[in-house]
Amino acid sequence: MFKDFFTQRIQRGLVRRLNNLKIARTAQLVSRNSPPASGAPVIFFKASTGIDDLSWNAGFHLLTSWALRLQGIPVVYFACDAGMSHCVLGTNRDNPHQEMPCKTCVHQSKTLYAGVKTLESDSLLSDMREQAPALHSKVNWFKFQQDPQLASRISQLHLQDLMTFTWNEIPLGALCLPGLRWILRIHHLNDDKATRYLLRGYILSAWNVAQKFSKLLDETNPRAVIVFNGQFFPEATARYLAQKRGIRVITHEVGLQPASAFFTDGEATAYPIRIPESFEMNDEQNAKLDTYLAKRFQGDFSMAGIKFWADMRGLDESFLQKAAKFRQIVPVFTNVIFDTSQPHANTVFEDMFDWLDLILEEIRLHPETLFVIRAHPDESRVRKASRETVAGWVEARRVDDLPNVIFVGPTESLSSYELILKSKFVMVYNSTIGLEASIMGVPVLCAGKARFTQYPTVFFPQTVEEVRSKMKEFLDSEKIEIPAEFKRNARRFLYYQLFRTSLPFGEFLEPSVRTTQTRLKRFGLDELVGADAIKVIKEGVLASSDFLLGE
Repeated sequence: MFKDFFTQRIQRGLVRRLNNLKIARTAQLVSRNSPPASGAPVIFFKASTGIDDLSWNAGFHLLTSWALRLQGIPVVYFACDAGMSHCVLGTNRDNPHQEMPCKTCVHQSKTLYAGVKTLESDSLLSDMREQAPALHSKVNWFKFQQDPQLASRISQLHLQDLMTFTWNEIPLGALCLPGLRWILRIHHLNDDKATRYLLRGYILSAWNVAQKFSKLLDETNPRAVIVFNGQFFPEATARYLAQKRGIRVITHEVGLQPASAFFTDGEATAYPIRIPESFEMNDEQNAKLDTYLAKRFQGDFSMAGIKFWADMRGLDESFLQKAAKFRQIVPVFTNVIFDTSQPHANTVFEDMFDWLDLILEEIRLHPETLFVIRAHPDESRVRKASRETVAGWVEARRVDDLPNVIFVGPTESLSSYELILKSKFVMVYNSTIGLEASIMGVPVLCAGKARFTQYPTVFFPQTVEEVRSKMKEFLDSEKIEIPAEFKRNARRFLYYQLFRTSLPFGEFLEPSVRTTQTRLKRFGLDELVGADAIKVIKEGVLASSDFLLGE
C-alpha cells in the first residue's frame, strides 16, 4: 500500500511538471498572439482554487482569461504573492500554526501567468493610460502587510465577536466565516485558541486583500470582475468591494456535467438560473434528460472529478424484512458541512443539525414509521472528511438505539433511488436528491434553501413551526397530494442545469492522475476562441447576457 502511494505521488509530480510546461508554453503563445486591446479591463481573481496543481476551477479561470485576451479584451490578473498571512487552502486544520505553502503556490501562479507583464499597482494606472487604446493584459501581484491597529483591535476578541467583526464598514468576520467552516469541516465552531487564531489570521488577510483590491479598482475601473466561487474570504472580499461600487461581479463553479463550468452574475454556489415560464420541454429534450437520469439512477455520474456511489447496490433482504414490519418508510437525506453552512442555505433553521433534532422528536412520536437517515458520501471524502458529521450526531443522540431508525453511513453504497421508490415521502435539507425525488414523483419536504427551491419543485415551508406541522401532516395522512408543477419544474430546472448552464471545457481539459485535478489537452488557440463555452462567456461578460448554451 505504501509503495502504491509513493508511486502515485511520483506520477502526480511528473504529470504536474509536464502540465505546467504545457501551461507555460501556451501562456506564452497567448501573450504573443493577443492583439492590442481596447476598453475597460476584466479583473480575474482566484486565490482559493489550487496550490501546486491545476484544479478544474483554475482551469476554467485560465482558459476563459486566455480566450478574452486573444479577442482583444484587456485582462488584469489580481494574484497573491504571499499576500495573506493565512489562506483557506493553505491551512492545516491539525496544525493551524503551520507555515503557509506560499512558495509552491506562487510558483504555480507564475506558471499560469507566464508571458504577462508584471506591474506593481502604483504604476498600473499610468501605464494603462499611456498605452490606451492599445491596452495589454497585466498581472498585479499583492503581498501581505499586517495592519497593527487592526491586529491589536481583534487580539483579545472572543469567537462570537470575531465572527461578527466589522472594520471600516467591511464585515470581515462574516466574509471569513464560510471559509473557516469549510476548512475545519465544522459548522458549530469551538471558541478555542486554535479557532480564534485562524479567524484572526483570516480577518487580517481579508483586510489586506481589501486594501490592495480597492486600490486596483481605483486604478483600473474594470468593466467586470470574475472570481472563483465567491464564498472563501479572498474572493468574497473582492466581490463585496466591487459590488459596493456598482461593478459587475461574475462568479464561477464546476458545472453538473463532467469537465464543465457554471458562470453567473449571482452566487455560483446558489446556482441562480432564469428559466422562462414559457419554456416547455419537447420530446427530444425529455428523452435527453431521461437518458441522463437512467445513468444517474444506476450511480453512473461524477462531479468535479469525484464519482459517488460507484458501486451502488440495491436494498438487501435484511432491509426489506425490517421495512416490512412498518407502516411506511421515510428517508432523511442529509448534506455535507460546506453545502449546509453557506450563508444562503440556512433560511429556516439555524443549521442542519437543528433540523435533525426536530426530526428526532417526530421519530420518537411515530414508532409505526421506519426512518432511514442517510449520510452524504462526501462526508468521508479523503482529505476533505467532515469533522462535524451526521454519524457523530447519530451517536451523540443514540439514534441507532431506536427500533424505527436505520442509519446509512457515508461509505455505504445503498441505492438512494430504490429507497425513494419505496418511500411515502422524502425529507431533505438542501441536497440535490430532493430534486431527483421530485422528478420521480415522490413528495419532498425540504428544510434548507437549495439550488432547486428557487422554483416550486418541493414542499418548502418557511418557518420551523411550518416544517414541523407539514412533517406531522405527511406522517399522519393516508395520501399526500403533490402539485403537478413540482415535477414539471424539477425536470425543467435539471434540464437547464445539465444542458444550458453547464459550459463544456472537455475539449481543453481532462482529468489528471488525481481526478479532482485537471491537465491541459492539446489544442489550437483558434479552437479555444471558437468554443461554444467561450462564446457564451464572452457574450455574458460584454453584453450582460445569461451564461446559457443555445439549444
